[in-house]
Amino acid sequence: MARLTGKRKGRPFNIKFQTASLTQLFVTVMLSAGFFLSGVLLLWFATLDIPTVEGFHNRQVAESTKIYDRTGDVLLYDVHGSVRRTLVPLNEVSRHAKNAVVAIEDAEFYEHRGIKPTAFVRAMLANIREGGFSQGGSTITQQVVKLTLLTPEKTVTRKVKEGILAVKLEREMTKDQILEIYLNEAPYGGTIYGIEEASRVFFGKHSSDLTLAEGAYLAALPQAPTYYSPYGNHRERLADRKNLVLSKMLENGFISSEEYDDARAEEVGFADIGNGGIKAPHFVFYVLEYLENKYGREAVFEGGLTVITSLDHELQEEAERIVRERAIRNEVRFNAENASLVAIDPKTGQILTMVGSRGYFDENIDGKFNTALGKRQPGSAFKPFVYATAFAQGYTPETVLFNLRTQFSTACDAFDSENGADPCYSPRNYDNEYTGPTTIRNALAQSVNVPAVKTLYLVGIDNAIKTAKIMGISTLTDATRYGLTLVLGGGEVTLLDMVSSYGVFAEDGVRNPHTPILRVESRSGEVLEEYRGSPRQVITSEVARQINSILSDNVARTPLYGANSPLYFGEGVDVAAKTGTTNDNKDAWIIGYTPSIAVGAWAGNNTPEPMNEISGLIITPLWRDFMDVAFAQGKIQPEIFTEPEPTPENISPALRGIWNVPGRGVHSILHWVDKSNPRGAAPSNPLSDPQYVRWERPVQEWVAGTQTATTTPLPFPPLGLGAIPIQETRAASAEFSILSPPNGQTLAPGSLLTITINASAEAEIKSVSYFVDETLIGSSTQFPFSISYFLPGNGGHVIKAVASGSGGIFSDEVIVTVE
Repeated sequence: MARLTGKRKGRPFNIKFQTASLTQLFVTVMLSAGFFLSGVLLLWFATLDIPTVEGFHNRQVAESTKIYDRTGDVLLYDVHGSVRRTLVPLNEVSRHAKNAVVAIEDAEFYEHRGIKPTAFVRAMLANIREGGFSQGGSTITQQVVKLTLLTPEKTVTRKVKEGILAVKLEREMTKDQILEIYLNEAPYGGTIYGIEEASRVFFGKHSSDLTLAEGAYLAALPQAPTYYSPYGNHRERLADRKNLVLSKMLENGFISSEEYDDARAEEVGFADIGNGGIKAPHFVFYVLEYLENKYGREAVFEGGLTVITSLDHELQEEAERIVRERAIRNEVRFNAENASLVAIDPKTGQILTMVGSRGYFDENIDGKFNTALGKRQPGSAFKPFVYATAFAQGYTPETVLFNLRTQFSTACDAFDSENGADPCYSPRNYDNEYTGPTTIRNALAQSVNVPAVKTLYLVGIDNAIKTAKIMGISTLTDATRYGLTLVLGGGEVTLLDMVSSYGVFAEDGVRNPHTPILRVESRSGEVLEEYRGSPRQVITSEVARQINSILSDNVARTPLYGANSPLYFGEGVDVAAKTGTTNDNKDAWIIGYTPSIAVGAWAGNNTPEPMNEISGLIITPLWRDFMDVAFAQGKIQPEIFTEPEPTPENISPALRGIWNVPGRGVHSILHWVDKSNPRGAAPSNPLSDPQYVRWERPVQEWVAGTQTATTTPLPFPPLGLGAIPIQETRAASAEFSILSPPNGQTLAPGSLLTITINASAEAEIKSVSYFVDETLIGSSTQFPFSISYFLPGNGGHVIKAVASGSGGIFSDEVIVTVE
């Protein structure tokens, strides 16, 4: 009790503060609230429909999930079609396997009484806060309840039921009995249930004979059997989780450090599971992983779903046959043991076929790995994304680029165009031919490398990646990893993404994301998911039509493929196609499409071993075989692509296919076009671009070495190294001289020499020709009559200018030194 002292009207007073009464009031209120909340909770618990533990032995076996083709008539896979389970008593299970399960699932299993209160409350609060069911915290006992007594719904109510039943179960059964049930009920993927069956299927032995490493692998599987399947695409993640199990066993004293080290190092082999009645297995496992990610493992393996996929079973069977037959031939001829194929309807994004290898159950090639989803370098098959970016920025199919050997690396001598060793970069063409000016149409149709690298520089690496991403390429996540090699396939992609992305071209610039699903129904017939198109225009129709026009242009591609190649389907049928090979001989690609189908194929090896050569004969015939079948089955109708608009006349000549403008000389595109605005004004100072000198030098060398009627007309014929026959006549008052370079100037090796002249009005200059050491290097017929040239070698050089005009013929010369 506290006391306050004071005065009131001149008299002292005393007040006693009844703090004890306040405390009692607070406690009373809190107890009342507690009783009220307890009453509410008790009422809620009383209304819960909780199964009895006595019903445990009368539980129903979960219904199977069935996966069908697009017709709904062909069953591709029955997830629980014939449940494979062999019951086994706990004492017949390897102690390593039992300990592994306890260590990873519930390390305190033998200590708690069904639930771990702190984990249970934490999970409950998180689920209430998030309005869903994202947090676990389940003990082994709770998992047994979940596997045997409860429906697969994901709600807070179910979590409460699970906890109550777990406590009840612990009162009626021993820990070993509960663990035995868990080991016999746990899912291990597909139709495999229980540790004994899993042990027999995966390792060909009884669960009593499992090694420590094998037991750790099996303990790793039930969390996500499809994702961690030893026969799927995530075997590295399975190994990581196996190692986590071993770490938990070591941490909890189940094994010694020596046993831990031995188990991590143990080489474990998985047996072949056989075909199990499965059709289109690569596709089915792709669908299963999708379903698990979206609906959860329990819904897939216990929910009795009906899944109608997008797969065309007729085409799939033919695709599997073609891939198998062609891959076996390629193995003998090209050392290319494997192949894959994907077909998509570009109008919907629906996957029609997916063949991930020449044989899912072919042990010789690790056939279970789905190469349609594996990351590989696409070679020149990536080029259309770069050229599409160029067209979007204002370049045209007629744009002229010089196909000449070029040193692109600013870390290397611009004169050393032959050096491709790191850090230099001077890519070669497949045929080692460098033919001078070429249009983008011909460069793409004939898959010429040097113009492709120049195009990537013009559009920018980031912009090219952005185009690829919006079209559907999902694997180019770090732009800093790629340089100019990106256009030649320096980034890794998947066959599925490539086919889906090419479908954007086929669909006039509209992207329909790839999907394997048409409809998913619950066991009660409720439609959980149904295909709804989500088309989106990601590139303009004009850009798509320009690419289609080039990739289906049989005349433009004839120099590379021939007039009657497997890419040509005859008059009245447009089929666009692009091949790609890697320079290490490890990957061969082809992606082709019509307006109604996009088909891609890959050939190579699952191992790092290269093929013994790279040729269109490796993969193109496989693709053509499939296309012929698709046409024969009526899956493809003869169609024609919409033509692009004509190239405008009011743009730079370099964008219209004109590389030799009379009076203006011959130059690289960087001389005529501002790469950031190709439809705008020409650059005021082309030399400011760091690539200008590197592109210009080989052009001027080419001009100097090919003075024919195709280059700029010159007032004097080529004279080689002979004397220059000039009869100079001039008006007395006319003046003419070389203004730059000044006489006696010394230049560094590799310098770009720009020659300019000074002339009086009386000279009335019409044209000026320039000579270096008596060799004609070019001429100009337009003011200011200048020309640029790379001076060769060291030593002195005589620069001579000869002009003709109404005032007569004029000449002047200077001497410069290179050192």
